[in-house]
Amino acid sequence: MAEAATLHHFAFDPASRAARLALGEVRLGFTENAVRPWEPDSPIHALTPSGLPPVLELTYNGRPLVLRGQAAILGFADDTASGVLLPGDAADRAEARRLVSWFERPFNDDVNAVLLHERMEKPLLRLGSPDARQLREGREALRRHLGLLEPLAGEREWLAGRRLSQADLVAAAHLSVLDYFGEAPWAAFPGLKGWYMKIKCRPCFRPLLGDRFPGVPPSAVYADLDF
Repeated sequence: MAEAATLHHFAFDPASRAARLALGEVRLGFTENAVRPWEPDSPIHALTPSGLPPVLELTYNGRPLVLRGQAAILGFADDTASGVLLPGDAADRAEARRLVSWFERPFNDDVNAVLLHERMEKPLLRLGSPDARQLREGREALRRHLGLLEPLAGEREWLAGRRLSQADLVAAAHLSVLDYFGEAPWAAFPGLKGWYMKIKCRPCFRPLLGDRFPGVPPSAVYADLDF
């Protein structure tokens, strides 16, 4: 039994959001500790060698645990809930893992490293105004990736198959940050829009809708469940 759980996270870090969604989905209660990992004295540096959130500290069956990173936290959440975050079918599980890996590497490298750097990291680090060329390239990359996801959302009940999985939570974590900054072109991808509306209505998603980035209001549809 898990108890006394504390999640150290940054609200606009996709991996942190995925952890919050997974813990919320399996109803594992936790206290939130918001961290600012770019600051040298951030407490996150004492918790993980990477210096990056999320980190979950908890006691499980009387044993203290420190779970570092998205994979460890989502895996723990899934294990404690008897596998509800991965499909029962082996092929669907493989597809869920493929999609999680997709967001962790190519999507993160092609899209987040550009758009979130320009829209989020630059203001936080005071690196100046967003670069128009970089924004254009990041938006083009986002459309390419969403174009690959659109058929999946249109043909399947959930991204990896017949039931919600880690793939949906990780995808929603990434896309919700972009949605906050008004960078998600939902009108061009109706299948993904329908999928996002569905996951956005789940109880685990509600805390994310209250997140606010300093100096930047959310997009007009960010907190709208029926947009």
